[in-house]
Amino acid sequence: MPTVLVVGATRGLGLELAKQYTDRDDTVYGTARSSKPQDAPAKINWIDGIDVAEETAGAKLAKSLVGQKLDVIILAAGYFGFETFDKLDFEKELLMYKTSAIGPVFIVQNLHKAGLLSKGSKIIIISSESGSIALRHESEGGGNYGHHASKAASNMVGKLLSLDLKEHGVAVGIVHPAFMRTEMTKGVGFDKYWDAGGAVTPDVSAKSVIEFVDTFDISKTGQYWAPRGPGDIGTAEDVLGPKDQLPTPLQLPW
Repeated sequence: MPTVLVVGATRGLGLELAKQYTDRDDTVYGTARSSKPQDAPAKINWIDGIDVAEETAGAKLAKSLVGQKLDVIILAAGYFGFETFDKLDFEKELLMYKTSAIGPVFIVQNLHKAGLLSKGSKIIIISSESGSIALRHESEGGGNYGHHASKAASNMVGKLLSLDLKEHGVAVGIVHPAFMRTEMTKGVGFDKYWDAGGAVTPDVSAKSVIEFVDTFDISKTGQYWAPRGPGDIGTAEDVLGPKDQLPTPLQLPW
């Protein structure tokens, strides 16, 4: 059975991904910044002390996995610090960039150099449609500079990694998992948009992501996808046209 690594597996989408992969009897490793959740399935192999925003995270993770061959790596760690144009926050922005766009490069590089990836391995970066410059539209306004820009940077990281790893047979995908009903989106006040925006629970999103990963291969490396289609992308119709005429999964514009 495949061996799966979920980076950022203690809550939300990351935890659901780890749970659903264990339900398939895959070998699953999950990372935690401090310790594993108390209600986590016993079959998840936990690696504690991995903070994606720290420079040493990649080396620590690779050392913990010596001897393994990873079939699927999902980089699901995230942080959303709410901002407006009138109230910017330098530290929040810095943490968003480190989590979304800097940490993943060092993690993937260390895993590769440690020989943990092989031909056929798949790396999935959990990004967001909020990182698409083309999908930004006046209908939603500005603000949240760190969130949007760090996700755009995450998309670029995925594209560049795909170019570096293609010759090794490793595929890299960038995924908008869904607009989700999580503590993260609630914490920035987005729960008021859950119903109108078609937000789903993390377990629903995880199922869609896993189904997409199953079909993802080197032919799609470096591409940016929404496995659930345009339904929860508020600007899709303004930018791409009627939602009922757009496919699912949907390849997103940069």
